[in-house]
Amino acid sequence: MKKINLAISGCFGRMGQQLIKSSISNKNFRLVTLTENKPIKKKIAGINLSLNTELALKKADVIVDFTVPKSTLEILKIALKLKKKVVIGTTGFTKKEEDLIKNFSKKIPILKAGNMSLGVNLLIYLTEIASKSLNEEYLSKVFEVHHKHKKDYPSGTALMLGKGIAKGKNKNFYNLIGKKFLNKKSFPYGKKINFNSIRKGEIIGEHEITFSSGKEIIKLNHEAFDRSLYSDGALTGAKWLINKKPGLYSMRDLLNFE
Repeated sequence: MKKINLAISGCFGRMGQQLIKSSISNKNFRLVTLTENKPIKKKIAGINLSLNTELALKKADVIVDFTVPKSTLEILKIALKLKKKVVIGTTGFTKKEEDLIKNFSKKIPILKAGNMSLGVNLLIYLTEIASKSLNEEYLSKVFEVHHKHKKDYPSGTALMLGKGIAKGKNKNFYNLIGKKFLNKKSFPYGKKINFNSIRKGEIIGEHEITFSSGKEIIKLNHEAFDRSLYSDGALTGAKWLINKKPGLYSMRDLLNFE
């Protein structure tokens, strides 16, 4: 099998570094481009770091992006010109930015996931089932913990879980977003979905969805303890995306959940 030429944007970030390690040991990929959004004179794995430009990304078959929303949109503009496929692991997009990504996906294949883990995507699926099965007496909330370096909150995964709750109820997620708490020891249920985000230490990721009727509590949770979980998932997504037509795909499409 011909190796897939891979570009990693945000290569200096925590996920970028992990992606480099995973791609080097993955026989399906040839690492050809590493980019950052500011000039850095350095070589990693024998590759000079570049800015996000058409010249730098021209050699890639697929671009894996774990950056920030502004940078992701810049990369998508270049990918559109070059007709490149893009895997997006960036989180923290506004609704307007989400709509822009949808527009890009009409012309190039994009796989976008706030979390690349098989377990987390199964958790989202189970959250939908639970939400659909439970009546309106059950209120729900989402709790998540990440390392102290993570800036956005709630995390992309927490929002995906919230969307799972909304989908189960057949309601618009953005109309169901409640209060967003940071570093609270406890937080309340509400008529809408409340979120609590803890930022401490070097924790990779913990997520929990709770449903309560006042008479019983149902909890679904997931804990990650190896960052390669996400990079391996992203590379699986990149390989899967190679033969896809333009469209906006998710890990759910890759995993073939109904």
